[in-house]
Amino acid sequence: MPGTSPVLELRDVARRFPGRTAGAPPFTAVRNLSFNVGEGEFVSVVGPSGCGKSTLLNLVAGLDQPSEGTVALHGVEVAGPSSRVGFMLQKDLLLPWRTVLHNVEFGLEARNMPAAERRERALAELKRCRLTEFADRYPYQISGGQRQRAALARTLAISPDVVLLDEPFSALDAQTKLVLQKNFAETIAGSNLTTLLITHDLSEAVAMSDRILVMSDGPGRIVEEIDVGLPDRDNPIARVGRPRASEIVKHLFHALHLGEREDA
Repeated sequence: MPGTSPVLELRDVARRFPGRTAGAPPFTAVRNLSFNVGEGEFVSVVGPSGCGKSTLLNLVAGLDQPSEGTVALHGVEVAGPSSRVGFMLQKDLLLPWRTVLHNVEFGLEARNMPAAERRERALAELKRCRLTEFADRYPYQISGGQRQRAALARTLAISPDVVLLDEPFSALDAQTKLVLQKNFAETIAGSNLTTLLITHDLSEAVAMSDRILVMSDGPGRIVEEIDVGLPDRDNPIARVGRPRASEIVKHLFHALHLGEREDA
């Protein structure tokens, strides 16, 4: 079960960007963002397109800095990219000239880890992600779902404290998506990783999360926080079959539209 220790904290965060044309007022992407994510907790963020979900992830990853407020990891303000934060995007971004094994080793090479040690760790992550038999293949030789699992193995190999997932299943077909969600859920729950998922898929949010944060239309702010309260977080397929899951999806849909009306 997830613990209660706050790993990730956002306090009164806002992010403004310069106007798109000369003399235009600044553009506010997000405002008044405040929430915590506890140790081992899986939190999803949902909201309409353009509400600032990607901006939120960039702030947590240290790829951008807030205009106001603070983002903190284990109580220390995030000032830039950190190896303690793993970031997975919609695209797997595997290097085509490297084998699956050597792709998983990539982040460890950047830390100057000895070759034998990084190979051992990479192989362990490939085993955990059920990719051992594909270690010597190149990205073009494996399926889209296998590529995403390889990207997860690469992310986990650096032993992050927090994993950020930016719609990692959105480009997959429905069947592959379900299988991969289950594989990710098992792996993340087994590792007790603190996880923040951005998704447009409301069913996915319910299937994988402990809590769901609903963002309004831009400038994005949190309009509701939902405690999923369902068992089987490590088995999304079992979760989505429960009657309460569909009730939460319906509630999320109405919460999103309520947020849009309030900001209109």
